[in-house]
Amino acid sequence: MTRIPDNFHEKMVNVYGSRVEEWVRSLPDLISKSEAQFGIKVEAPFDNLSYNYIAHGINGEGRPIVLKISFEKDDLAKEMRTLTAFAGRGAVQVIERKDELGAAVLERVLPGSPLSATMDDREATEVFCEVFGRLRSPFVAEEGDFQTMRRWFEAFVRYRNRFGMEGPLPEHWVVRAEETLEELLRTTTETVLIHGDLHHENILQHGDGGWAVIDPKGIIGDIYFETIQYLLNYVDRNGDCDTVLSRRVAIISERLSLDRSRIARWGIARGVLEACWAVEGGADWKEGIDISERFTKLLDEA
Repeated sequence: MTRIPDNFHEKMVNVYGSRVEEWVRSLPDLISKSEAQFGIKVEAPFDNLSYNYIAHGINGEGRPIVLKISFEKDDLAKEMRTLTAFAGRGAVQVIERKDELGAAVLERVLPGSPLSATMDDREATEVFCEVFGRLRSPFVAEEGDFQTMRRWFEAFVRYRNRFGMEGPLPEHWVVRAEETLEELLRTTTETVLIHGDLHHENILQHGDGGWAVIDPKGIIGDIYFETIQYLLNYVDRNGDCDTVLSRRVAIISERLSLDRSRIARWGIARGVLEACWAVEGGADWKEGIDISERFTKLLDEA
């Protein structure tokens, strides 16, 4: 059985550059160490690996598990802390972790079909609201264990430091996003631990009619921001982009008692953040500005 796909090395180098090559070379040893320390047997890797090595396996009792090994050890540790904080509220169970190894064993979610397989967008949005509601609770952990909302948006600062007011992005959008972010941070009334990446692919069918979340970022901040990543995926499912966004936000605001205009303002800031990340990665930034424009239309309707 091939435990490391042939193209995994190339994918990791594309993401992390040459600094990841030694880690990739050491991966067979890391898998063996994980088997020994966790008492598991690793089977086939997941399809389409990108940022981490993730494989199916079984533990000593024959229970299906997932092994996750990460080049970014600190990020994996934060992810596991977030899942642990969400324990009992619909997050996949962390069975064991070794932060120094950069590895963790998780329960395997079965059947594991992502929410994206639910083709009725209204139905999928109702599921999102159900999952969101279970995760929602006051922040009770140590702040240093997670990322703050301001740090999540620090690409704004990097952009200004690099370009001043003469960068490639339309200046009026950058200014608006900066001002919007400051206003949102200042007026946050419900600070929680946020999943931070709660979209269709990170919500998996678990058992009969249940759902489990995976791959959280772990951000401390405004509960409203938790809605945004879902709204940025499958944006034209069952309608054009503006119609789908308006319909989803109407469902979310009603089901979760959230203000439609505040969701829209977070979307405006998030779009420009996407554009800043694109500039840093040498990619096309126009999609990020398109996001801000869509949320601006939503705000005008609110």
